[in-house]
Amino acid sequence: MAYFIILIYSFFLLLIFLFSLGQLHLSSHYLRRLKHKKDQPESKGFLPAVTVQLPVYNELYVIERLIQAVAEFDYPQDRLEIQVLDDSTDETVHIIAQKVVELKAQGLAISHIRRPKRKDFKAGALQYGMEKAKGEFIAIFDADFVPPKDFLRKTLPYFQNEKTGVVQTRWGHLNKDYSLLTKLQAFGLDAHFSVEQGGRKAAGSFINFNGTAGVWRKSCIIDAGEWSADTLTEDLDLSYRAQLKGWEFEYLEEVVTPAELPVLMPAIKSQQYRWNKGAAETAKKNLGKVIRSKIGFFNKVHATFHLLNSSVFVSLLFAALFSIPVLFIKAAHPELNLLFHLGGIFLIGFFSIAYFYWISTKRIYPEKSFQYYIKTLPPFLIISMGLSLHNAVAVLEGLLGRKTPFIRTPKFNIQNKKDSWKENIYLKGGLHPLTLLEGLLCLYFLFGVMAGIYLNDWGLIIFHAMLSTGFGSIFYHSLRSAFQLKRG
Repeated sequence: MAYFIILIYSFFLLLIFLFSLGQLHLSSHYLRRLKHKKDQPESKGFLPAVTVQLPVYNELYVIERLIQAVAEFDYPQDRLEIQVLDDSTDETVHIIAQKVVELKAQGLAISHIRRPKRKDFKAGALQYGMEKAKGEFIAIFDADFVPPKDFLRKTLPYFQNEKTGVVQTRWGHLNKDYSLLTKLQAFGLDAHFSVEQGGRKAAGSFINFNGTAGVWRKSCIIDAGEWSADTLTEDLDLSYRAQLKGWEFEYLEEVVTPAELPVLMPAIKSQQYRWNKGAAETAKKNLGKVIRSKIGFFNKVHATFHLLNSSVFVSLLFAALFSIPVLFIKAAHPELNLLFHLGGIFLIGFFSIAYFYWISTKRIYPEKSFQYYIKTLPPFLIISMGLSLHNAVAVLEGLLGRKTPFIRTPKFNIQNKKDSWKENIYLKGGLHPLTLLEGLLCLYFLFGVMAGIYLNDWGLIIFHAMLSTGFGSIFYHSLRSAFQLKRG
């Protein structure tokens, strides 16, 4: 039994180690990309017809802000079409209708599109709108985004290359400084939208459309098999199908489209659940196609890590759970000490991840990078560990094929600390059963800390302390939100 536990523990550590090496490799490609930055291509009068799609479902607090931002695009009105793809069932419908009438009176080609039936969620709405779209290119924005006026002027020139199917921009953050939770989300997203996306592009590997703040060539969508709702991440799924067809994607780190970050733990969890489960579903659907494709070996490796990215939470959770029995096995079997000492090589993985986030921080916040990094990395890692149970369950459900509906992330229209979420009608109280398990895991890893002290084995104490703090923090924020929502 002892050897079985060590084998399982080592296996999941190895997976984490390999993932971290993949991030290190992306970091090296990203740094190389910064040294060879390309200038934006000249438009040369390239002003094609564009359809802007705004998929909406009950976005009472933010929809008017989004429509107004798109209406102010610096682009010829006779070549711009706006579709508000509205599946709403509340007051949002009337707000959109009034705004559309107002903008139509100003000469804007904007339509309020409502489907007979809300089928296939966001993917279905995008497909329904695309079939009516007049534009050769389709820009997509979720309700919590506020695109800049020059968005189309900066993105469309890249489509002069007829092989380009998608142009994706970097997400910015309207409310990064609202709380510790928003700061940590921004920290993680910044790394994805700098080192990950930029590194994959520099390596010539597959990248992905992030569901919003990007532009598709309409013929690329059609050629790739159109929008599909058989995964919760229809954006990642279509991205892989398109690139397997030979389409090229552009990633523009310098073009920033700001968005609002969730401010409450239930909203963060719903977003994380959809992203992680959807990624697992997409891996199950497309990984075999990637492996059988004719793309290069290293591109297959990067694509495999990309599609299985969310699975790192499964590895982290199981490695953590087995780490406490390993403490006692180590104490009972001193003859295995050499084996455990060799395990120190996995520290390379930690330093790889730390370096990955340092590169991102230095790039995006050059004036305060060190101070910001030191303050933010430890709590980010702790909260990420605390979310490992929630996210691992989402991943396992995706891999096992358990289907669940598309759960939207509530939007708040919160940009500073004076704004309040307490009147938000989309928030629901109640505790998920996993919240109790998160509280129990906090105690489990606190026991791991005490066991390490008792056994005079200090090797995993910091790891167990971070896990205990992480699960305790997630449990606290989940409980606090549920209590506040119930009281409100």
